[in-house]
Amino acid sequence: MLHLVLFQPQIAPNTGNIGRLCAVTRARLHLIHPLGFEITDKHLKRAGMDYWHSLDVHHHESWEKFKHSAGAPARLWLFTTRAPRTFWDVRYADGDGLVFGNEEAGVPDWLHAELGDDRRVKIPHANAALRSLNLSTAAGIACYEALRQVGRAV
Repeated sequence: MLHLVLFQPQIAPNTGNIGRLCAVTRARLHLIHPLGFEITDKHLKRAGMDYWHSLDVHHHESWEKFKHSAGAPARLWLFTTRAPRTFWDVRYADGDGLVFGNEEAGVPDWLHAELGDDRRVKIPHANAALRSLNLSTAAGIACYEALRQVGRAV
């Protein structure tokens, strides 16, 4: 199983899109709190996310609680613009976790340091004037590359 890990996401539609991605790929979604929005039945219905209750979604109060949870992935890859190599330069394995920072600030420096250069990867882009891709777009690109490498058909 592949794991998508969102560190304190701030924008509900991005999280909703990533949730849909996880539902169709049978990936597990981990949400590291605090979130920048509420996940309630009312909000989910308004956003058209009727699939949300069929997701394999795990909520974690903090990064530490996530790391020590029973369902945490053994190996993590941090997707960041501050990485020494591209996401094509690594070999993913079944059970890996793909970590994404929030839309406003990414992840804190301490998390970069904790995972280290060997676990940080970037999705390259041709226009250096643009900071990064949308969070849900980046998660989709990363998820399908990892699935391709592990040979898992959706």
